[in-house]
Amino acid sequence: MILFPPAKINLGLNVLFKREDGFHEIETGMIQIPFFDVLEVLSAVDFEFKQSGIVIDGDVEANLCVKAFRLIKKNHAIGNVYIHLNKIIPMGAGLGGGSSDAANVILALNELFDLKLTIEKMQIYAAELGSDCPFFISKNIQIGKGRGELLTTIDVNFKGYYLKIVNIGLHVSTKEAYSNISLSTENHSISELLKGEMLNWKRSLKNDFEASVFKIFPELLNIKEQFYKQGAIYAAMSGSGSTMFGIFATRPILNFEDREDILEIILEF
Repeated sequence: MILFPPAKINLGLNVLFKREDGFHEIETGMIQIPFFDVLEVLSAVDFEFKQSGIVIDGDVEANLCVKAFRLIKKNHAIGNVYIHLNKIIPMGAGLGGGSSDAANVILALNELFDLKLTIEKMQIYAAELGSDCPFFISKNIQIGKGRGELLTTIDVNFKGYYLKIVNIGLHVSTKEAYSNISLSTENHSISELLKGEMLNWKRSLKNDFEASVFKIFPELLNIKEQFYKQGAIYAAMSGSGSTMFGIFATRPILNFEDREDILEIILEF
């Protein structure tokens, strides 16, 4: 079977405090966007993982897709599979591509081997792989709390809006981003802000990573300011970076169409 793991963007991200387990307590809104990797999962005699597209360095066993397979096989009597991941979503970009790939392996295995796992059970497995992974099990717009794995669905209407995303190839280490962050001192509920008028988001809906990341990469702040000059209703960095996005009521223009080293795409919600 072939699946299309989507990217996500964060609509606000409050980093509240560091927990005793070493993780940070956060609150964030998350929405899947129509920008995809491609994942093929087939029954096989022996397990095999193949990857194309953007090169992923490191040990194959460290890949979240492989970890997802190992986790499900450990807990259920499933056969081996052949997995081919065509990587399109950039890594270290705040778009959750790796988490999405892992979650979609779980979804594929559930269907391929008729495991009849509930959404909740698959989210529990996904949480063992990463904080963002459970979000990609369900397609709803969701508020993430805890490490991001405690999810509640929220209804926000994006129909008719455009999304512009720009990634200029900077890699922001999540570990480094957390080490430099100033914890949120505001108590704005992201859930309540997202239920309100989108025109108010510019003033109140914040990503706490921006302050520290923009100090290191001021060019990201420049992109955010460009979005607003072009008429964005809301613009922000996704996750811990480095992808910038803007939400527009009318189709925006491209600024980097002659730059092959820069990812710039316009999507319709």
